[in-house]
Amino acid sequence: MAYDALVLLSFGGPEGPPDVLPFLRNVTRGRNVPPERLAEVAEHYQHFGGVSPINQQCRELLAAIRADFAAHGLDLPVYWGNRNWHPMLTDTVARMRDDGVRRALAFATSAYGGYSSCRQYQEDIAVARAAVGPDAPVIDKLRQFHDHPGFVGPHVEAVRAALDTIDPALRRRTRLVFTAHSVPTSAAAAAGPEGGRYQAQLAETARLVAADAAPELPYDLVWQSRSGPPQVPWLEPDVNDHLRELAGQGVDAVVVSPIGFVSDHLEVVWDLDTEAAATAKQLGLAYARAASPGTHPAFVSMVRDLVSERLRPDGALTRARLGTLPVWDTCPVNCCIASSTPRRSS
Repeated sequence: MAYDALVLLSFGGPEGPPDVLPFLRNVTRGRNVPPERLAEVAEHYQHFGGVSPINQQCRELLAAIRADFAAHGLDLPVYWGNRNWHPMLTDTVARMRDDGVRRALAFATSAYGGYSSCRQYQEDIAVARAAVGPDAPVIDKLRQFHDHPGFVGPHVEAVRAALDTIDPALRRRTRLVFTAHSVPTSAAAAAGPEGGRYQAQLAETARLVAADAAPELPYDLVWQSRSGPPQVPWLEPDVNDHLRELAGQGVDAVVVSPIGFVSDHLEVVWDLDTEAAATAKQLGLAYARAASPGTHPAFVSMVRDLVSERLRPDGALTRARLGTLPVWDTCPVNCCIASSTPRRSS
């Protein structure tokens, strides 16, 4: 199938103190997130001058993708639109229409299945196209990429680099701790007939990274960034609770790897570099945090590879993959349905 553009889809983030609460209201609209939780998350942003790193990271990724496309002769203009803050996806789709784009591919900055991480981006596209009108370009989202070598490889390198900062005398009592954004357990289960796709894909990514980076070390998959009413069950354990448990088991050092994320945005630098690091210090645990892919060359070239899959007639037969879970280009209609409970709010 012919395509004439790529659009980078992301979450969005505030770029100054006046943006913080309006941004958070966009994120949580209709989700019954308590006002005190919004105030708590807003305070996290104020520690960084009211600026989320995510928009600048998207700008850097956008520039890297454009340069990679040009270097490899892939003649596709690349646009950028966000779910929750400027540039908003609706405005981007309108600009694409005005530029004459008729059919585009979309790369979302999330590797996994799940409502917020995949299906909601499909809904964002539908809402934006409806707002733009009948001349809006058709936009097809690229597949999930949790086991693509261009995603797994940078995480492997980052874990190895973080391990190198740990005192060698502690190596035998070091544990790898992989983290991802927690979601309500009801949302985690709402993944169509297969069930639990979000957790299953994350577990596979953790296994692949651990097996390559440090097969001799034990590892765990835990959760971070929980929000919503305390009576609603979310995926556990929280990373801070898990660090306390590990300290009680005699673990001396941890390497924390945010495999649920593609860049070091606020949920990484606050929840891991601030809160989890403080917890580890209190417990006397040596602590190192592995980087996320960001603009790693392998990650950037992965975007081109995913685009090429769609452009090649045999693309579905030649997918670059390291795992064994099923993948597909178009999500089933009943895949990752919305939960009635609140979802991510930070």
